[in-house]
Amino acid sequence: MDKIARALEKTRDTRSLFMGKGAVKRTPEMFKFLFPGKKAIVVADNNTWKVAGEQVDALLREEGLCDESAFIFNEPDLYAEWSFLEDLEKRLRSTEAIAVAVGSGVINDLTKLASHHLGRKYMIVGTAASMDGYTAYGASVTFEGNKQTFDCPAPLGMILDPVFAAAAPKGMSASGYADMIAKVPAGADWMLSDAVGSEKIDPFSFGLVQDGLKEMLAESAKIAAGDIDATEKLSEGLIMSGFAMQALQSSRPASGMEHQFSHYWDMDGLCMNGKHVSHGFKVGIGTLVSTACLEFLLNQDIEGLDADKCAEAWPTLEEMENDIHRIFAAKPAHAARALTESRGKYCSKKEIAAQIRALQAAWPELKKAIAEQIFSFAEVKAHLTAVGAPYEPEMIGISKERLRETFDGIPYMRSRFTSADILLRCGLLPAAREYLFGKGGIWEI
Repeated sequence: MDKIARALEKTRDTRSLFMGKGAVKRTPEMFKFLFPGKKAIVVADNNTWKVAGEQVDALLREEGLCDESAFIFNEPDLYAEWSFLEDLEKRLRSTEAIAVAVGSGVINDLTKLASHHLGRKYMIVGTAASMDGYTAYGASVTFEGNKQTFDCPAPLGMILDPVFAAAAPKGMSASGYADMIAKVPAGADWMLSDAVGSEKIDPFSFGLVQDGLKEMLAESAKIAAGDIDATEKLSEGLIMSGFAMQALQSSRPASGMEHQFSHYWDMDGLCMNGKHVSHGFKVGIGTLVSTACLEFLLNQDIEGLDADKCAEAWPTLEEMENDIHRIFAAKPAHAARALTESRGKYCSKKEIAAQIRALQAAWPELKKAIAEQIFSFAEVKAHLTAVGAPYEPEMIGISKERLRETFDGIPYMRSRFTSADILLRCGLLPAAREYLFGKGGIWEI
C-alpha cells in the first residue's frame, strides 16, 4: 500500500485525494463520490478563479453538478479574517450547495470554517504548494485582531494538480518549502519532548512527516525553477503533514519551536510593505533560530548538569508570572496568552529535576539522533536562499532587536514542549541568547 493510501486509512476527515498532472479534471468525479445527489458552489478569489476556478466551475456545470454562481472574493489583499468569513457564510447560508474551494491557505481556511459553522463538509482544489494546512484539522483565522486556530474538520476531499502549483507565483512554493523545512527541527523538538516524558512520539504521524523529508528538501533549486515533479513532491509532503496532524488531532507532528515565532508575529499583525507576511516565510526565520538553538544544545554538557541545582533555580509560578509581566510589559495580549499557556505547562521543582534526569539518561543516544535529524544552520540558510525564501529576519520586516525580543518571549507563549523548554529548565537560556545575539553571535546586536 502506498503512502497516500496508508495515510487515508488513518485520517479522521479526509476520504479522498487526487494528486498528479491533470488531476483538476477529476473534480466532478470526486464531487459525485463524496457528495452524491448534492450540488456545488465554487469559492475562489480573483486570482485563483483565473488560474483554476473558472475551469473547475465549467467542469462541474458540464456534469450538472453546479447551478450556483461562484462566490469570488474581490479584495486585492485578502487574508483569513473574520469579516471575510462572515461574507462567505452569508452566501453559503443562502444555498444548500457544497463549497468547492479553489485556492490555497486563505481560501481553504475561510471555506473550512464557514462550512463547519453551517454543519457541512467541503472539498478543496489546491492551486499552490504554499502551506501544510490544506488537509489539517482546524482553520487559522484572525478574530478581533488575534490570529487563532479554530477547531473544524479537514476537507472531505482534496485535489492538487502540480502543473498549477508549479506555475504559481514563486513566493508561494518558497513559502511552502519554508513550512516543510520547519518539520526538521520540529521533529527534533518532539524527540526532546518524548525523552523527558512530556509528549510521546506517535510513530505513524512522525514517519508520515519525516520519511523522505530531507530528500525532498534537497530539491530546493528545482522547486524555485518551477519544476513540476519537484513541486509535486513538495505538495505531497505538505499534504502528508496535514494528514499527520489530522490523524493525531494535533499540530505536534509538524510544529515545534519554529512555529511559535510565527504565532508570536501573527499576534503582532506582522506586515511588510503593507502586506501580510506569509506563514511559511515567518516559520522559515523561526526555523533558523530553532536550528541554531538545537546546535547550541548539542554542544552543551547535558550529562554534567546538576539536576537538583537546576531545579532549585527553577522559579515558582508566581516568580514566572512576574517574569512574564516584565517581558511583555508593552504587550498585554501577549502577556495574557503567555500566562495561560505557562500555567498550563508549569512544573514543580521535583518534576523539573525528574525531567532533567530523564534527558540526561537519554542524552548519549538522543544527541546522536538529533544530530542526524537536523540540518546545520548553514544548510538551512542555503536551502532557503536557493528556494527564494527569506533567510534573514530583516527580509520579513523583523529587526535583530525585534527577533531577540521575540526569542525572550518564546518559552512562555505555548504549552507545547520544545527545545526552548529544555534551555529554560537547564538554565541555558541566557547562554543561548548570547550565542544568538551577543558579540560574535549569529545576529549580533
